[in-house]
Amino acid sequence: MQNLTLLDGQKFQITIKRLCHQLIENHDDFSDSVILGIQPRGIYLANRIAYELQQILPQANILNGNLDITFFRDDFRRREAPLLPNATSIDFIIEGKKVILVDDVLWTGRTIRSAMDAMLAFGRPKKVELLVLVDRRFSRDLPIEPDYIGIRVDSINSQRVIVSWKETDQEDTIILLSDKD
Repeated sequence: MQNLTLLDGQKFQITIKRLCHQLIENHDDFSDSVILGIQPRGIYLANRIAYELQQILPQANILNGNLDITFFRDDFRRREAPLLPNATSIDFIIEGKKVILVDDVLWTGRTIRSAMDAMLAFGRPKKVELLVLVDRRFSRDLPIEPDYIGIRVDSINSQRVIVSWKETDQEDTIILLSDKD
């Protein structure tokens, strides 16, 4: 495998701050907005976004939760090994709110479809937006496009995008893995 580092170090942090400023442009003080990180890896980005927003807007009440999509996936019964659910943690009302769904990588769109189904179990939002750290623009199975994008990557199906987080992997990096030719 050959790997190419797409983002790391200070550029990784600057990208997160840029996303926060874009959110502030559209959500002002977040009094009518909530952030939902999609389990398992979108929660790291959602937590970072919520933390940075709180630093920029110290008076704001940033509502941030974690959304488990395990039982809403379309491949739930097709896997050989059983999927283990994660914990959903939403201690606020999303009914009538602007919801920002957050995930690390958008590829086929199936995870986002599952997240939208899971989210509706908690109420009907006024509006739903999508924030992703990496948008893999090719190979969408569903017509889903993000509203906020950290970086865009043109990749083929045989390539993989790996996002590492300080919280679990000791460093913040985005790597594109390719088969050696």
